[in-house]
Amino acid sequence: MEVAGALQLGELAAAFAALPVFPLFDTAYFIVSVLYLKYEPGAVEMSRKSPFASWLCAMLHCFGSYILADLLLGESPIDYFSNNSSVILATAVWYLIFFCPMNVFYKCVSFLPMKLIFVAMKEVVRVRKIAAGVHHAHHRYHHGWFIMVATGWVKGSGVALLSNLEQLLRGIWKPETNEILHMSFPTKASLYGTILFTLQQTRWLPISEANLIFFFTMFMIVCKVFMTATHSHASPFAPVESFICPVFFGSVSSGHNSHHHDQHGASHEVSQPPPPPAKSKEELNEGTRKRKAKKAE
Repeated sequence: MEVAGALQLGELAAAFAALPVFPLFDTAYFIVSVLYLKYEPGAVEMSRKSPFASWLCAMLHCFGSYILADLLLGESPIDYFSNNSSVILATAVWYLIFFCPMNVFYKCVSFLPMKLIFVAMKEVVRVRKIAAGVHHAHHRYHHGWFIMVATGWVKGSGVALLSNLEQLLRGIWKPETNEILHMSFPTKASLYGTILFTLQQTRWLPISEANLIFFFTMFMIVCKVFMTATHSHASPFAPVESFICPVFFGSVSSGHNSHHHDQHGASHEVSQPPPPPAKSKEELNEGTRKRKAKKAE
């Protein structure tokens, strides 16, 4: 019975891995990507003032991972735009979300139950892109582990890694929001997933690619749907990272915090007005004589 169950699971994973993503899953991917663009401050106003800039930002949200991966592998960054069907589909989604009369399309796709379905479908595409990126890099660099990891990572989270460029197109420059400095859950999950796919591709992980795609997709779907439904930004990796990181990389130095506190304390002291100068002994004596003179009068 166990062998039969494992065989059925293997068949399910193989069928899932062979499931085509175009056009159904790609449409969901484009919808969620453009929705996140519309949530950005000033995105709606920009779409009215400069529709072309808004369209470029939408294309970065939809195809930024392909652009960055092609740059890493020395290929043309606009190579994916030769796929006319995908570009037209993404453009149609962008137009409907931003310019549909009375925001009918936006209201439908942003309705939470519908949005959760699209978020789950987007994670299917994300994991496929990670697996395809690692496979492509392995085909060109058989022993280039770091190249495989880098390519798969940007395939899964290239949009977030290009967020500063996308902000620049919207007239915003916030280098402190760099995704490398403040990794979101999709970026971390893409990195960890890419490592797993690299180990599988180099035969260090004894699991088939179809099974890995199936299990990692289920993990991503559960995490992202839960986080979207609860509006949570807490990473599922936080408990493990809080335990492992201090062991291998050390904790935050308390000296830095005390120095930071001293600087703030010093600035606070400087900002306070200086106390009034103490009166001299002669001034005190003069005041005493005046009070006695008033009492005598």
